[in-house]
Amino acid sequence: MPGFGSYDSPLGHHPDRVLVPGAEIGRDGFAEALRLHPERVINVGIREQLLVGAGAGLALTGMRPVVHTFASFLVERPFEQLKLDLGHQDVGAVLVSAAASFDWPAGGYTHMAPGDVALLDTLDGWTVHVPGHPDEAETLLRHAVGAGEGKDDKVYVRLSAQSNERALAVDGKRFLTVREGRRGVVVAVGPILDAVVAATEGLDVTVLYATTVRPFDTAALHRATDGTDGTGADVVLVEPYLAGTSTAAANDALVDVPHRVLGLGVGRRELRRYGQIEEHVTAHGLDAASLRERIGGFLGAEVSV
Repeated sequence: MPGFGSYDSPLGHHPDRVLVPGAEIGRDGFAEALRLHPERVINVGIREQLLVGAGAGLALTGMRPVVHTFASFLVERPFEQLKLDLGHQDVGAVLVSAAASFDWPAGGYTHMAPGDVALLDTLDGWTVHVPGHPDEAETLLRHAVGAGEGKDDKVYVRLSAQSNERALAVDGKRFLTVREGRRGVVVAVGPILDAVVAATEGLDVTVLYATTVRPFDTAALHRATDGTDGTGADVVLVEPYLAGTSTAAANDALVDVPHRVLGLGVGRRELRRYGQIEEHVTAHGLDAASLRERIGGFLGAEVSV
């Protein structure tokens, strides 16, 4: 997602307590910041476990580290360090990823991380932001670095090359209501919103937009289902990572309401051909036409595909 690391980004002139440890990724984007503030940008090389460990060490000194590399090398490879160096020591950091689920198909499966948010769900106390536009990423980064979170908060900002056409006024907490209807509720996460809006055109459904998925906005989902007709609530979650990641959170939110939940997202089956981002989107059924058929089928709505 453009903007992160550039001179006029939220981290171009960062506060005194903020350092940016990074692995060997996107060094050119931090060149100006490194020139002006060499003591504030630390490149640890291709040592992802050290990357998180060093960030935790900085946090122990009172700093607010921003830790950056590919999602697969930020969450999956150093997971033990996330669990122990940050979690067990109860110190905070801002993790900023790149490449998301399949943003660099030519990099192969080593550079893909559709299970990153699900993996963080096994740990306590993480805030997870999934911006759908570069302007939203700036807002959420500012929130994570200091405007909204305390220095001991653990925050993951999941950046993607995929983007919606325009930014919405996100606040790092609530789901936004994009459209209201009575046939069901569709929750679109981050850069998947445009496809969901196109997919639900003409359907009598409420569309909620989520850019902060942990904590999950249970109140917004509950309010949205209160407006549906029938004896229960039908909810479709459309996430740009592993399908079903937020199903348990939605079920917990609606524990007092008869309901059904359909989780759509990246499938578990590995796609072994590189291809392009758009081909991966279609293969996982996350394009507008596929979403319309799957959402309509679940809600029992008549759709044209």
